[in-house]
Amino acid sequence: MTTIEQSGTRAARRAEQRKAELRREIVAASFDCFAEQGYHATGIADIAARLGIGHGTFYRYFDNKRDIVGHVIDDLIARILAALGDENAPDAVSTLEDYRLQSARIGEAVASLIGADPRVPRLLLLEAPGVDAELRERVLDFIESMTEVTAAYLAHGVGLGYLRGDLDVEESARAINGMILGAVIHGVRHHDEESQASLARAIQRLMYDGIAAR
Repeated sequence: MTTIEQSGTRAARRAEQRKAELRREIVAASFDCFAEQGYHATGIADIAARLGIGHGTFYRYFDNKRDIVGHVIDDLIARILAALGDENAPDAVSTLEDYRLQSARIGEAVASLIGADPRVPRLLLLEAPGVDAELRERVLDFIESMTEVTAAYLAHGVGLGYLRGDLDVEESARAINGMILGAVIHGVRHHDEESQASLARAIQRLMYDGIAAR
Protein backbone atom coordinates (compact mmCIF):
# COMPACT_ATOMS: atom_id res chain seq x y z
CA MET A 1 0.00 0.00 0.00
CA THR A 2 1.37 3.42 -0.95
CA THR A 3 1.76 6.31 1.47
CA ILE A 4 -1.16 8.09 -0.17
CA GLU A 5 -3.34 4.98 0.19
CA GLN A 6 -2.32 4.59 3.84
CA SER A 7 -3.15 8.23 4.50
CA GLY A 8 -6.52 7.78 2.86
CA THR A 9 -7.23 4.66 4.97
CA ARG A 10 -6.37 6.50 8.20
CA ALA A 11 -8.57 9.42 7.21
CA ALA A 12 -11.46 7.09 6.41
CA ARG A 13 -10.98 5.32 9.76
CA ARG A 14 -11.01 8.65 11.63
CA ALA A 15 -14.16 9.69 9.78
CA GLU A 16 -15.91 6.45 10.76
CA GLN A 17 -14.84 6.89 14.38
CA ARG A 18 -16.18 10.43 14.40
CA LYS A 19 -19.48 9.22 12.93
CA ALA A 20 -19.77 6.58 15.65
CA GLU A 21 -18.96 9.17 18.34
CA LEU A 22 -21.53 11.61 17.00
CA ARG A 23 -24.14 8.88 16.83
CA ARG A 24 -23.50 8.07 20.52
CA GLU A 25 -23.65 11.78 21.36
CA ILE A 26 -27.04 12.09 19.63
CA VAL A 27 -28.37 9.09 21.58
CA ALA A 28 -27.10 10.58 24.86
CA ALA A 29 -28.54 14.02 24.13
CA SER A 30 -31.85 12.48 23.09
CA PHE A 31 -32.00 10.59 26.39
CA ASP A 32 -31.49 13.86 28.28
CA CYS A 33 -34.23 15.61 26.32
CA PHE A 34 -36.75 12.76 26.54
CA ALA A 35 -36.07 12.24 30.25
CA GLU A 36 -36.31 15.92 31.13
CA GLN A 37 -39.13 17.09 28.84
CA GLY A 38 -40.95 13.87 27.98
CA TYR A 39 -41.03 12.16 24.60
CA HIS A 40 -44.05 14.00 23.20
CA ALA A 41 -42.83 17.43 24.30
CA THR A 42 -39.39 16.95 22.75
CA GLY A 43 -38.68 17.94 19.17
CA ILE A 44 -35.77 17.21 16.87
CA ALA A 45 -34.87 20.89 17.26
CA ASP A 46 -34.38 20.38 21.03
CA ILE A 47 -31.97 17.49 20.47
CA ALA A 48 -30.06 19.28 17.71
CA ALA A 49 -29.80 22.47 19.78
CA ARG A 50 -28.42 20.59 22.77
CA LEU A 51 -25.60 19.25 20.60
CA GLY A 52 -25.15 22.36 18.50
CA ILE A 53 -25.79 20.51 15.24
CA GLY A 54 -28.18 21.15 12.38
CA HIS A 55 -31.35 19.19 11.62
CA GLY A 56 -29.69 17.77 8.54
CA THR A 57 -26.92 16.23 10.63
CA PHE A 58 -29.48 14.53 12.86
CA TYR A 59 -31.32 13.06 9.88
CA ARG A 60 -28.11 11.59 8.49
CA TYR A 61 -28.09 9.25 11.50
CA PHE A 62 -31.75 8.75 12.45
CA ASP A 63 -34.99 8.81 10.48
CA ASN A 64 -37.14 10.69 13.01
CA LYS A 65 -37.92 11.10 16.70
CA ARG A 66 -39.50 7.65 16.95
CA ASP A 67 -36.37 6.10 15.47
CA ILE A 68 -34.09 7.75 18.02
CA VAL A 69 -36.21 6.88 21.08
CA GLY A 70 -36.00 3.22 20.07
CA HIS A 71 -32.20 3.47 20.05
CA VAL A 72 -32.23 5.28 23.40
CA ILE A 73 -34.27 2.47 24.99
CA ASP A 74 -32.06 -0.20 23.40
CA ASP A 75 -29.01 1.58 24.83
CA LEU A 76 -30.52 1.67 28.34
CA ILE A 77 -31.43 -2.02 28.20
CA ALA A 78 -27.94 -2.97 26.97
CA ARG A 79 -26.36 -1.05 29.86
CA ILE A 80 -28.56 -2.88 32.39
CA LEU A 81 -27.77 -6.28 30.86
CA ALA A 82 -24.05 -5.52 30.98
CA ALA A 83 -24.25 -5.74 34.78
CA LEU A 84 -25.06 -9.46 34.50
CA GLY A 85 -21.94 -10.68 32.73
CA ASP A 86 -18.70 -12.40 33.77
CA GLU A 87 -18.50 -12.71 37.60
CA ASN A 88 -22.20 -11.99 37.86
CA ALA A 89 -23.34 -14.74 35.47
CA PRO A 90 -25.93 -17.22 36.87
CA ASP A 91 -23.41 -20.10 37.11
CA ALA A 92 -20.53 -18.05 38.54
CA VAL A 93 -21.10 -18.97 42.22
CA SER A 94 -21.51 -22.22 44.15
CA THR A 95 -22.53 -21.28 47.72
CA LEU A 96 -25.28 -19.24 49.36
CA GLU A 97 -22.74 -16.78 50.73
CA ASP A 98 -21.24 -16.27 47.28
CA TYR A 99 -24.76 -15.81 45.92
CA ARG A 100 -25.42 -13.11 48.53
CA LEU A 101 -22.24 -11.31 47.49
CA GLN A 102 -23.08 -11.72 43.82
CA SER A 103 -26.58 -10.32 44.38
CA ALA A 104 -25.05 -7.33 46.18
CA ARG A 105 -22.68 -6.70 43.26
CA ILE A 106 -25.51 -6.86 40.75
CA GLY A 107 -27.62 -4.57 42.92
CA GLU A 108 -24.83 -2.02 43.16
CA ALA A 109 -24.18 -2.13 39.41
CA VAL A 110 -27.84 -1.67 38.53
CA ALA A 111 -28.27 1.00 41.22
CA SER A 112 -25.35 2.94 39.78
CA LEU A 113 -27.28 3.13 36.51
CA ILE A 114 -30.90 3.29 37.65
CA GLY A 115 -30.75 4.43 41.26
CA ALA A 116 -28.26 7.21 40.67
CA ASP A 117 -30.41 8.80 37.96
CA PRO A 118 -34.20 8.59 38.41
CA ARG A 119 -34.60 9.74 34.80
CA VAL A 120 -33.54 6.26 33.63
CA PRO A 121 -36.48 4.31 35.12
CA ARG A 122 -38.83 7.21 34.39
CA LEU A 123 -38.00 7.04 30.69
CA LEU A 124 -37.76 3.25 30.47
CA LEU A 125 -40.84 2.35 32.53
CA LEU A 126 -43.13 5.38 32.35
CA GLU A 127 -42.38 7.34 29.17
CA ALA A 128 -41.39 4.69 26.63
CA PRO A 129 -44.46 2.41 27.03
CA GLY A 130 -46.68 5.39 26.17
CA VAL A 131 -44.97 6.12 22.85
CA ASP A 132 -46.66 3.32 20.89
CA ALA A 133 -47.61 -0.36 21.12
CA GLU A 134 -44.34 -1.63 19.62
CA LEU A 135 -42.17 0.16 22.15
CA ARG A 136 -44.50 -0.87 24.99
CA GLU A 137 -44.06 -4.51 23.96
CA ARG A 138 -40.29 -4.05 23.76
CA VAL A 139 -40.19 -2.81 27.36
CA LEU A 140 -42.52 -5.61 28.53
CA ASP A 141 -40.36 -8.17 26.70
CA PHE A 142 -37.32 -6.82 28.52
CA ILE A 143 -39.05 -7.13 31.90
CA GLU A 144 -40.11 -10.69 31.07
CA SER A 145 -36.58 -11.55 29.94
CA MET A 146 -35.34 -10.40 33.36
CA THR A 147 -37.63 -13.01 34.91
CA GLU A 148 -35.90 -15.66 32.79
CA VAL A 149 -32.49 -14.37 33.90
CA THR A 150 -33.45 -14.39 37.59
CA ALA A 151 -34.90 -17.89 37.18
CA ALA A 152 -31.53 -19.05 35.85
CA TYR A 153 -29.82 -17.83 39.04
CA LEU A 154 -32.39 -19.62 41.19
CA ALA A 155 -32.26 -22.86 39.17
CA HIS A 156 -28.48 -22.88 39.56
CA GLY A 157 -28.81 -22.53 43.34
CA VAL A 158 -31.43 -25.26 43.55
CA GLY A 159 -29.25 -27.57 41.49
CA LEU A 160 -26.26 -27.06 43.80
CA GLY A 161 -28.39 -27.32 46.95
CA TYR A 162 -27.85 -23.89 48.47
CA LEU A 163 -31.44 -22.84 47.64
CA ARG A 164 -34.55 -24.73 48.64
CA GLY A 165 -35.25 -27.80 46.55
CA ASP A 166 -39.01 -27.17 46.50
CA LEU A 167 -38.60 -23.66 45.11
CA ASP A 168 -40.94 -22.72 42.26
CA VAL A 169 -38.13 -21.17 40.24
CA GLU A 170 -40.15 -19.27 37.65
CA GLU A 171 -42.75 -17.78 39.99
CA SER A 172 -40.13 -16.99 42.64
CA ALA A 173 -38.13 -15.17 39.97
CA ARG A 174 -41.23 -13.20 39.01
CA ALA A 175 -41.89 -12.32 42.67
CA ILE A 176 -38.30 -11.19 43.24
CA ASN A 177 -38.31 -9.05 40.12
CA GLY A 178 -41.65 -7.60 41.17
CA MET A 179 -40.09 -6.40 44.42
CA ILE A 180 -37.15 -4.92 42.56
CA LEU A 181 -39.41 -3.24 40.01
CA GLY A 182 -41.50 -1.79 42.82
CA ALA A 183 -38.36 -0.41 44.46
CA VAL A 184 -37.24 1.16 41.17
CA ILE A 185 -40.62 2.86 40.67
CA HIS A 186 -40.58 4.03 44.29
CA GLY A 187 -37.21 5.64 43.61
CA VAL A 188 -38.62 7.69 40.74
CA ARG A 189 -40.71 9.76 43.16
CA HIS A 190 -38.67 9.29 46.34
CA HIS A 191 -35.07 9.62 45.24
CA ASP A 192 -33.45 9.31 48.64
CA GLU A 193 -30.31 7.19 48.97
CA GLU A 194 -30.99 6.16 52.58
CA SER A 195 -34.56 5.13 51.77
CA GLN A 196 -33.43 3.17 48.71
CA ALA A 197 -30.71 1.40 50.69
CA SER A 198 -33.20 0.46 53.39
CA LEU A 199 -35.61 -0.87 50.77
CA ALA A 200 -32.83 -2.90 49.15
CA ARG A 201 -31.96 -4.49 52.49
CA ALA A 202 -35.62 -5.37 53.06
CA ILE A 203 -35.78 -7.08 49.65
CA GLN A 204 -32.61 -9.05 50.38
CA ARG A 205 -33.98 -10.24 53.73
CA LEU A 206 -37.17 -11.42 52.06
CA MET A 207 -35.19 -13.16 49.34
CA TYR A 208 -32.77 -15.05 51.54
CA ASP A 209 -35.14 -15.91 54.36
CA GLY A 210 -37.63 -17.20 51.84
CA ILE A 211 -35.47 -19.20 49.43
CA ALA A 212 -32.43 -20.37 51.39
CA ALA A 213 -32.12 -24.11 52.03
CA ARG A 214 -32.62 -25.07 55.67
